[in-house]
Amino acid sequence: MSFCSFFGGEVFQNHFEPGVYVCAKCGYELFSSHSKYAHSSPWPAFTETIHADSVAKRPEHNRPGALKVSCGRCGNGLGHEFLNDGPKRGQSRF
Repeated sequence: MSFCSFFGGEVFQNHFEPGVYVCAKCGYELFSSHSKYAHSSPWPAFTETIHADSVAKRPEHNRPGALKVSCGRCGNGLGHEFLNDGPKRGQSRF
């Protein structure tokens, strides 16, 4: 199951209630609402993970400046980390 839908229907893009975002497959804690911010992409955007091992990252050879991100516990695909694309200079966006 994917984290969200590109063609509309993404229910968490504009959702800013306090809470924790977890992996849809195994329930592992990924992101806190405290690190969520409004972004123009159709997906929710975060600046950091809850735990150091919340996500696993690997280079994307066809996407410079982006890392492929998956759940650190079960490997479920979560999308990308875009380097230096956060709300502050030097921050990345998940």
